[in-house]
Amino acid sequence: MNIQIQPHKLMGTVRIPSSKSMAHRMLICAALSKGTSEISGISFSKDIEATIHVMEALGAGFEIQDDTVTVTGITECPETALADCCESGSTLRFLIPVAAALGTETTFTGQGRLPQRPITPYIRELGKKNISFHDYQNTMPFTISGQLQSGRFELEGDISSQFVTGLLLALPLLREDSEIILTSALESRPYADMTVDCMEKFGICVKEILHGWHIFGNQHYHAKNLSVEGDFSQAAFFYVANAIGNQIMLENIPEKSVQGDRKIVELIEKTCYQKNQNQEKLLIDARDIPDLVPILAVLATFIDRPTIICNAQRLCLKESNRLETTAAMLNTLGGKVQIRPDGLEIFPAELHGGTVDSAGDHRIAMCAAIAASRASEPVTILGAECVEKSYPAFFQDYQKLGGIINGIHLE
Repeated sequence: MNIQIQPHKLMGTVRIPSSKSMAHRMLICAALSKGTSEISGISFSKDIEATIHVMEALGAGFEIQDDTVTVTGITECPETALADCCESGSTLRFLIPVAAALGTETTFTGQGRLPQRPITPYIRELGKKNISFHDYQNTMPFTISGQLQSGRFELEGDISSQFVTGLLLALPLLREDSEIILTSALESRPYADMTVDCMEKFGICVKEILHGWHIFGNQHYHAKNLSVEGDFSQAAFFYVANAIGNQIMLENIPEKSVQGDRKIVELIEKTCYQKNQNQEKLLIDARDIPDLVPILAVLATFIDRPTIICNAQRLCLKESNRLETTAAMLNTLGGKVQIRPDGLEIFPAELHGGTVDSAGDHRIAMCAAIAASRASEPVTILGAECVEKSYPAFFQDYQKLGGIINGIHLE
């Protein structure tokens, strides 16, 4: 689907979808629990549906009504399972160790760029603990087999916190205690904290230790009824829209949250509303907030000084190479963005219209739409349907705010 957006001020109220990151974790914990849980307030997307389908394949039961999922925990693990992760890196990396802990021989498949996203830490660490990877040639499909054994797991902290989350979720299911030891500083730390917080809600005890976590074995997840809070990762698009001249009221945003992307509020305050006396370049460390980088680059285009976003090298391994696609998106529209080895440098610019290739990346498509509200000419977005991955109703919400969208089809 290709669309064209006319420059137009956005005004009104938008209800922010629930946190995709929290929903993944709650659904998995519920599926691993004894009994029946009810998880409400879920905003469905392709990524969330992928996690539900994989947990169904591993033996859990799901009933969906409106925004509520009733989850029946696994009572008997199948001998084999087919796990289609679609394009969801969270689903893949969270559930490889879970399937290994359950002892189910599982074949993992995926689409888009997911087959190229690395799982090297698991191949190394799970391989030491009785798990075999079959037919793995740096792509998908591949199959794992064996019963995961407890022990010490060493992970690099600068690849992805998703590997930490996967092990945290799985290791309490094993008979003996285990440890996760970080061999370098953990990036995206708030996501690991979110995982521990969610696990504790389901009755699991995790102890933080120097350079990692101690996970007690022979634990049991306990069924809970919980609601998923609004997603700061999605709210960030509309927070930035306001910062660059739109007028949007945001609903479903928690006052307190463990979400790392809540930092968007602080960054906008620092970037837009604090007086800048010396015109020095603004430095934003993206180590813990990688998902905010594309929309922060849009924000930086409209402020009065250059901005450097650093510690964002892991964005090369997302749904697209987000350093390249963010720069291309803004430069196509008249921005001035340079790619650095670990991030981006953005210079103030006025945006004209143009045609943006989303590269199949939901965050690039949504960023282009926000930028279009302040461009001088129309903005065409190619492959806009990619927003279904995380925020299927994004363009409907955009239109409700007064956005003018025309559907077009280009050769």
